Amino acid sequence: MRTSRDHVEARGPAVRRVLVAGAGLIGTSIALALREHGVEVRLTDPDPAALRLACELGAGAAHDPSGAEAPADIAVIAAPPAAVPGVLRALQDDGAAHVYTDAASVKDSVVGAADRLGCDMATFVPGHPMGGREKSGPSAARSDLFLGRSWALCPTGKADPSAVAAVTRLARLCGAEPVVLGAAAHDRAVALVSHAPHVASSAVAARLAGGDDTALALAGQGVRDVTRVAGGDPLLWTEILRHNAAPVARVLEEVAADLAAVAGALRATASGGDPGAVRDLLDRGRAGRERIPGKHGAARPQEYAVLPVVIPDEPNALGRLFAAAGEAGINIEDVRIDHSPGLPVGVAQLSVLPAASDALSRALAERGWSVYA
Repeated sequence: MRTSRDHVEARGPAVRRVLVAGAGLIGTSIALALREHGVEVRLTDPDPAALRLACELGAGAAHDPSGAEAPADIAVIAAPPAAVPGVLRALQDDGAAHVYTDAASVKDSVVGAADRLGCDMATFVPGHPMGGREKSGPSAARSDLFLGRSWALCPTGKADPSAVAAVTRLARLCGAEPVVLGAAAHDRAVALVSHAPHVASSAVAARLAGGDDTALALAGQGVRDVTRVAGGDPLLWTEILRHNAAPVARVLEEVAADLAAVAGALRATASGGDPGAVRDLLDRGRAGRERIPGKHGAARPQEYAVLPVVIPDEPNALGRLFAAAGEAGINIEDVRIDHSPGLPVGVAQLSVLPAASDALSRALAERGWSVYA
């Protein structure tokens, strides 16, 4: 019987050997995902320690730069935007692969620089896997980092169709869903859904630097959610934002206008004025959030019931909780853990289909879990 993995592997041209140039979070995660499908992976990185760790994690073997290796089917350049064109040209000059792609989070400037540098644009398919973490380096890599995520492909008009097909298959091998669009359109899109939100998150987090200890002791999951991505590498993000400056600036100017209007309305409200601008932004915010595609790319997010379950802070507690749900035959659609500061417990917020909520609540209670329905 064919499995879903067989189905994925059967789509597109064969990808048997891949060279990953860059053993950071993204490059190592790509390598780990490919290794799970039996792809032979070679790794290279200017940092010997990062390269060694990625290899020890099972992401592949170190690349032999002598030219003794056969060309890879695809070379993936997992490097900062400014470095991609130079690495691409060097790899192409060495005949390192038949097809080339990258994983930088901006595309228009990378494509322009690669073209000006004389890179072979027929074999280059710019890409951007839409997965990441606030942590960096190979130690933060995960083989499932791109599972169910979009993977932007931005082939130029010079790209060979077979090259596009090969990179499309590579994205699917990593569990992602390829989305084809132009480089400029990509940069406008990520400015809206990734780059400007990162800056906004950092702006909120920056306020906390001056907060007193009493205020920070009251921090709950809301502020943790809003500021999570602010933990990213400032040097990397400075370069990303520099390469997508104009689109990000436009989004931030609109955000700043909304915040200024709300601040003015709140000051007026303190003196008995109308808080209409506040309600307007909150309404538009909810409407915007509802437009984010839900699970499996649904046009609207699925409405779930949320069951709060007290969970001890001890090894395998979450595993036992999931096992109990599995024994009850109920799928947990999503989970969030709210930690209790200073206490050895937390609250697991389990999202399930509404029809399964009561059954899961009973099943967990019967197994000794404290459920607050």
